[in-house]
Amino acid sequence: MFCLRSYLLIVILAIGSLQVGLCQEKPAGAVENAPTKTELNAELRVFRDSLFGQGNVEAATVLLRNADPNARGVLLEALKQSENSPARIAVCNALIKAREQKETIKSKEDFIGPLLTIFASKIAAEANLAVKATLLIEYEKIIPSLEEFIKDSSKPFKTKANAIQALKLRRDMKVAIRLIELVDETAETDKQISSEAVNALSELGIIAGDTPDARKQKIEEIKRDGESEFLRNQLVRQETQLRVWREELNIWQQRYLSELEKRYKQITEDQAKSDFLISFFGDKEAVVRLWALDKAYKWRLVSQLPEPLGKSLIPLISDNNKDVRLITAELLSLMQRLNSAEPLLKQHQIEPDDNVKTKLFVALGVACSSAISGPPAEIPVKLKKIRSTTLKLAAEQYLFSKDDEKARNAAEVIRKLLIKDGLESGEEDKYLNLLSTRYRDEKDKPNGALRGVLMNAMASLCSPESTCKKKAHDLFKTQFEEALRDKVDYVREEAVNGLAYIDTTKALELLRPGFFNDPSETLRKKLISLVDEKGDERDLDNLAEKIGKNSEGELAWQAMLNIFRRLGESKTAIWTDWLGKLTSGKGGYTNAQRIAFLKIAEGKVPAGMKPDVRQKLGDLYYSAGQFENAADYFNTLYGASQESREKDALFKKLLDASLKGAQLERVTGLIGNHLSQGDLDPNGVIISLLNDYLGKPPFGANQKAVLKALEGIKVSQERPLWRHWLDECKAILSKEEQKQNEPAPANT
Repeated sequence: MFCLRSYLLIVILAIGSLQVGLCQEKPAGAVENAPTKTELNAELRVFRDSLFGQGNVEAATVLLRNADPNARGVLLEALKQSENSPARIAVCNALIKAREQKETIKSKEDFIGPLLTIFASKIAAEANLAVKATLLIEYEKIIPSLEEFIKDSSKPFKTKANAIQALKLRRDMKVAIRLIELVDETAETDKQISSEAVNALSELGIIAGDTPDARKQKIEEIKRDGESEFLRNQLVRQETQLRVWREELNIWQQRYLSELEKRYKQITEDQAKSDFLISFFGDKEAVVRLWALDKAYKWRLVSQLPEPLGKSLIPLISDNNKDVRLITAELLSLMQRLNSAEPLLKQHQIEPDDNVKTKLFVALGVACSSAISGPPAEIPVKLKKIRSTTLKLAAEQYLFSKDDEKARNAAEVIRKLLIKDGLESGEEDKYLNLLSTRYRDEKDKPNGALRGVLMNAMASLCSPESTCKKKAHDLFKTQFEEALRDKVDYVREEAVNGLAYIDTTKALELLRPGFFNDPSETLRKKLISLVDEKGDERDLDNLAEKIGKNSEGELAWQAMLNIFRRLGESKTAIWTDWLGKLTSGKGGYTNAQRIAFLKIAEGKVPAGMKPDVRQKLGDLYYSAGQFENAADYFNTLYGASQESREKDALFKKLLDASLKGAQLERVTGLIGNHLSQGDLDPNGVIISLLNDYLGKPPFGANQKAVLKALEGIKVSQERPLWRHWLDECKAILSKEEQKQNEPAPANT
């Protein structure tokens, strides 16, 4: 009490001094017009001056709590100051506040007379506050005065109506009965008061009745039901009314927000959208601030926010609305490079709501992580302290919490802040060990979600970008190996990540025996990626089992190709084995996959195996419709062949592929070379292939081009069979072209 008084004394004196220096005129009803009490001590005079001069509610509150009779006198005198409305209003507000806070006020009946006097005020605000202030006084003590007011014919109607309002506000069974009696008593003598009483009863949900008998019956009914039933009915009525008001409020809010939404959608430029949202961050209605935050949150989910918009979020961390603080913290946890660490920490220290406090902690971790992204030497001392404080919060308030969500948040914050350099000596060891300890605490629990998050943090701290990876390797390696036996997929998956970060080759040695068919698809794919990087021929069979069977098939195939690329020429047995397996037509391999393998094999196998590889490549290209590639391989084999039967077979394949691949130069070269040695055999390979390719109209562009190229072959000697065949083909082509040029028949 003394501290409050002293503080107010200093403030009020300072204000008073300032006012004297700034202005010589005093408003009506100021301190000079207030009666001077010579018996007041200096402290009471200060509060009296503040009350009478400025209408200071805090001054009135201090005087109300003061046991000195002179303090009470100042308040009563203020209520009588009809020319000083601010002072009267301040005292009424102090009395209302005392009732709401259930303060013990002695001799409350002292205020009855002065308050009732204000009922006659022409200033509605004064009269209404005086009516509310009378609720501080017990019913039995004030009812005689109120009834006297109501019955006094000399009082104006408005004054008596205020007295009825003072009765109605009490919502008491005795008041309801008294209002019904008042309707009876004034029904003939004062119809205005009778009507006002009826209205007051209606607001209480009570129908007084149109006749004395009906009103008597209503009184008996109320008495019979008793006080508890009366209060229950009032509670139900108020709850219903509150629900109606809330529904109406919600309708108007939705209309307003709908209009805001419409205006927001019409804005196309980011800067204008940002300015629009910022303008509503300071709106006095929380629902509007929440609307603007929701728009910013959705914006951030798809792209970065403009810098001014991000900075405008920071003051909302300390908003007076819990939901605003909560969403702001969630939004800030999605944002980086925003200087929010210090205000987040300050709000976290005073935040009363546990849920908001946790979200602030998460956002604080993000803010610290973003701020320490540069070299340690460039990190400000203040930020280093905030980082250390945040780590301490994680360890002391969250990591070992029974609430899994808090522990998960702590693990993630520790991970973010340990992975960067710049910690004090010993801090890394401390928090790495805490993570290890918390993981052990969860080891045998059935729900492994938290265990997985902790394992993720531990694995991440072993990654190449971690500045504490060496210490993390030494500390966590054994736990990673043990975690491979965990029944929870996520835990095993993160254990594999940790082991791979430490040593990929050793990780493969551990995983190769039994994890290619692990229940976790994520783990299987991770293992395949490790094999892709460091695997060898031992992994080929396991990979081959996945080809064409599931979503891992393509990953497995790429890993197989990389293993083949790493195989040396000396691995003849392996090449022979897989040439057989991959070209046998079994195993679900596609032609494209077989070709890819054979292209690698072509450059790796010993010289004696190359013709077989090339033969297979030519055949595969032909089957795949890649005739030009097929012809290239058949041409190489044809040129190298020494055995006549093999050469004849290759010639047929080469000419066929060259025709279908429209390799005109190669086609004319092959046939021209044959014609230089003799005429064509009508039943031979060349005529047979040419007939298959050209002899069946209609001719396409490729066939016409081939025929034209064949006409251009120069022969040194007469070749009648060749010439006869060529003339027949030209005749067929001429007829085909003539037919195509004939006009279409007219419609009849």
